[in-house]
Amino acid sequence: MHPILKSLQGGLIVSCQAQPHSPVYGARFMAAFARCAEIGGACAIRANGVRDVRAVRQAVSLPIIGINKRRDPRYPVYITPTFASARQVVRAGAHIVALDATHRPRQGGASPESLIKRIREELGVLVMADIDTLEEAQMAEASGADMIATTLAGYTAQRARTAGADLELVSALAARLHVPVICEGRLATPSAVRAAFEAGAYAVVVGTAITNPIAITQAFVAALPKRP
Repeated sequence: MHPILKSLQGGLIVSCQAQPHSPVYGARFMAAFARCAEIGGACAIRANGVRDVRAVRQAVSLPIIGINKRRDPRYPVYITPTFASARQVVRAGAHIVALDATHRPRQGGASPESLIKRIREELGVLVMADIDTLEEAQMAEASGADMIATTLAGYTAQRARTAGADLELVSALAARLHVPVICEGRLATPSAVRAAFEAGAYAVVVGTAITNPIAITQAFVAALPKRP
């Protein structure tokens, strides 16, 4: 097993991302979040875009899962949709490239199978396939993906969104695949993380519950009694 894959086993990957409207939007904030995550015991960082990946690489010694969100209103796929977008984050310092591995239309028209193979062969990095169904996961595994993440479960028309992490999908993937299964999406509490591992996850990704101060504050405010 690749040493980086081995280092992820049983660990917490922290996703350090922010929306443009957030006061913590920007590479220096993401680098600070990543450093906090490393100090706190995270095993890896997931970061978006060239600037953030480069800043995080300089801030931590952990493996970096790089994505490159490239939005185009004509296509639903935006998580590292092209080979060029993958190459950019690898050059910025990503050890792993994560991409949307669903069969929805994407910029450039390449299939997820061809992208997975080309990234591994030409860029020499590990590939995390973000999927929404068991069938997509099996396709990605057959194409050479090094790990499968449930990132897109509930965010496409193929599968209903669960209130928390899609543990049913995690269990199905763990039972049918031979590569590590990463549980990502709607993991809001430590108990949810434990449940993900019990369902068969190899590692977990937590983002909002750790690195989104606005959402964290809103969750606490929602629990308050009605104020006069």
